[in-house]
Amino acid sequence: MNVRLSSLAICVAAVSLFIGCRPLGKPTSADIELKPEEVRDFAMLYQQNCAGCHGQEGKGNTALGLANPVYLAIASDDTIRRATASGIHGSLMPAFAKSAGGMLTDEQIDILVRGIRAHWGKSNVELGVVPPPYTAKEPGSATRGASAYTTYCAACHGPEGKGTAKGSSIVDDSFLALVSDQNLRTTIIAGRPDLGQPDWRNCAPGRVMTPQEVTDVVAWMVAQRKANPGQPYATADQFQKNN
Repeated sequence: MNVRLSSLAICVAAVSLFIGCRPLGKPTSADIELKPEEVRDFAMLYQQNCAGCHGQEGKGNTALGLANPVYLAIASDDTIRRATASGIHGSLMPAFAKSAGGMLTDEQIDILVRGIRAHWGKSNVELGVVPPPYTAKEPGSATRGASAYTTYCAACHGPEGKGTAKGSSIVDDSFLALVSDQNLRTTIIAGRPDLGQPDWRNCAPGRVMTPQEVTDVVAWMVAQRKANPGQPYATADQFQKNN
């Protein structure tokens, strides 16, 4: 009797094993790699398209960190979506939308925008203060900006903006050629925590930059930008003189 029961148990186990198995070589849905346009996971989309410049977990790298609550307080969803889809003229930010020559669908860009906001955004109430607006409301003055620069920026970037041990040059031809006016404004307001640069509240002890002072400092920096940034190669006249 015991032998019969044991044999029956073995048969049942074998049948169950056979039923539970799939034909050899047949892939499951988990084995099939998604096409680029089918990726809808925020973490994967961010890692593949954003992390190289904006850093792992949005903490910044060659570009401003997106996990910066001040930046997310001043930049609307439409602003982030437009920058992601179409890029930023006059900067290193490329276009990612398929309609602009990139690789991402409109749905994927929306997933990135929602994910950035959901993961890293804070309200002005949580920040405890209302920051200056993303775009300037009034024209800037380079003359006033020179004075504001001395008050808020010179301690780190030097009296002429050429840099110190605390901060790099902000009047370098190549730097100014590669950043947009808006990028300058955004960086002044939101800071670059990854580089140790404070935001608009903490540039000078006991003083907070007003929105107009932010606008004026940007105007001063833009005034330092040369129409034709320095080139790495000598001009034809220089070449002839040197030879």
